[in-house]
Amino acid sequence: MKKYFKKIGIKSSTKIYRNLPVERLIEYSLLRDNARIGMNGATMIDTGEYTGRSPNDKYFVKEKSSEKLLWWGPVNKKVDEKIFDELYEKIINYYNDSKEPTFLFDGYAGADVENRLSIRVIAKKAWQAHFVHNMFIRPSQNELENFKEDFTIINASDVKNKNFREHGLNSETFIIFNLEKKIAIIGGTEYGGEMKKGVFSLMHYLLPQKNILSMHCSANVDNKGENAALFFGLSGTGKTTLSTDPNRPLIGDDEHGWSDKGIFNFEGGCYAKVINLSKEDEPDIYNAIKHGSLLENVVYDQKSRKIDFFNNSKTENTRVSYPIDYISNSLNGQGKPSIAGHPRTIIFLTCDAFGVLPAVSMLNEGQAMYHFINGYTAKIAGTERGIKEPVATFSPCYGGPFLTLHPLRYAELLKEKMQKFNSSVYLVNTGWIGGTPESGTNRISIQNTRAIITSILN
Repeated sequence: MKKYFKKIGIKSSTKIYRNLPVERLIEYSLLRDNARIGMNGATMIDTGEYTGRSPNDKYFVKEKSSEKLLWWGPVNKKVDEKIFDELYEKIINYYNDSKEPTFLFDGYAGADVENRLSIRVIAKKAWQAHFVHNMFIRPSQNELENFKEDFTIINASDVKNKNFREHGLNSETFIIFNLEKKIAIIGGTEYGGEMKKGVFSLMHYLLPQKNILSMHCSANVDNKGENAALFFGLSGTGKTTLSTDPNRPLIGDDEHGWSDKGIFNFEGGCYAKVINLSKEDEPDIYNAIKHGSLLENVVYDQKSRKIDFFNNSKTENTRVSYPIDYISNSLNGQGKPSIAGHPRTIIFLTCDAFGVLPAVSMLNEGQAMYHFINGYTAKIAGTERGIKEPVATFSPCYGGPFLTLHPLRYAELLKEKMQKFNSSVYLVNTGWIGGTPESGTNRISIQNTRAIITSILN
């Protein structure tokens, strides 16, 4: 490991902890990261100023190997390699000057062993190592001993780019990917989702080049492990909630691939919103909050540590990450890999802010392509900085912020696989029906949407 750190420039003589047990990470978080223990032994942390992703601060280095493939624009902004090198040096100096221990996590993205990505995450905050331990696929001891990283993320959330104006960047915060060097650097934001979605962007870049569709969706199967269903939708539209069904084992809640063998989860955990969480409406997620779970930005009583899930004074984007086997009714929770056959049903979830779309529609192939490419929904309050109420938006493939290739490439792959494996497609509105938030109309209830989904799947 010392050779590896020397190779990337980190020469610090401080302790380096690799794949620590969660119990040790929690101890360090309590000592150094102002973490607290809350409901059922779950760890609670505050991510500071950034309580959601910062999409305007994400960049890709302009270099020959990827320049002609990347979908350049507002989602994937170009940055000169000299700027990357300058900020990389700044981060390495930060690590070398620090007297605090360094935390390293080695794991995988992709439950399909043939198509997984070996991810190494380096961080100075123990809770960030805890987060990636929860979210990525944890290696066996044998896999760890023989681990060879495909891509490295160096998180230096305390480092800010004071020269961002001279660099032509958006702010002091930066999330920069160098695909040629296979390294990403993060500075200025503590938000854990940047690491999760950063790896998702990598999978979106790599897998379609192997004719595998990468998807922003959740997935589940029936109790026989058959009749898989996909749920597409942006953050906050119900992917996690609706795919966590007591009658259908969960494959995964957010990121999947679809190869000619079937579908597979990219992750080893779930990252669920907990604003307005109740045991009655979402028992699986509620019960997953326990020792080992990591709560972000929840409001709690300082004395009793009791959480107020209905308090959004910090953010609407309160979250919890936990290993997927914390959902007992998941394939992983049953001791099985998070993979399945080809999906029989595909559901597009959209949060209609104008109350125009019906509760449910069955789509033909042309309509499915239209809705997939356009990706109409509303940005939900809190999932990005500055969003306080639903705003109508169009997000290609129901995941525009994470795409790295042109949207038509993903649409072509979806059409090809729908035709080849005979999948049916439905559009379900999880937003407002027959009115708008401003007019006083309530958003459709989780119970009603669940009833619609159950009818579709049966």
